[in-house]
Amino acid sequence: MLYDLIKRNRSYRRFYQDKTITKKQLEDLVELARLSPSTANLQPLKFILSWKPDKNALIFSCLAWAGYLKDWHGPEDGEQPTGYIIIVGDTEVMKDFSCNHGIASQSILLGATEMGFGGCMIASIQREKLRELLNIPARYDILLVLAIGEPKERVVIVEAKDGDIKYWRDANKTHHVPKRLLSEIILDL
Repeated sequence: MLYDLIKRNRSYRRFYQDKTITKKQLEDLVELARLSPSTANLQPLKFILSWKPDKNALIFSCLAWAGYLKDWHGPEDGEQPTGYIIIVGDTEVMKDFSCNHGIASQSILLGATEMGFGGCMIASIQREKLRELLNIPARYDILLVLAIGEPKERVVIVEAKDGDIKYWRDANKTHHVPKRLLSEIILDL
């Protein structure tokens, strides 16, 4: 059921680096984004795929992980993603990409979850460094990087207490994600 799939689709930041993802699996995930809604059906998004360790290392070097975890600077060697999908916007199709990359990302990550993978949507990117390393032409705005692999961590949803929505890890490295109550987010106007 979709409800269960959405509950399992968390932001995973540690992966089994020895469990690879294939080019075909990444293409299948991009197919879900291709079929998703798009502003005025303009379909301005393009996707750069990476499943090879050398290219993955270049992408990894441009990313920042888990802003709330100040003492953690990202996955260690052996826990890094085995695949990436970089979402770029083609400025020759449109200039403002609105929510297109959010819709595409959710479709991709739900698909990854259904395939037994997990992922993390990353917007904290050293964009110019990534552009240079991968020779991404200037016409493409780098919007998001999706890190994908087989999750090595447990992520649980907990109730937000006193409005505190900052995620944390406990002594067992279980990642806790506070969510506001439904009664807090529905406005009765």
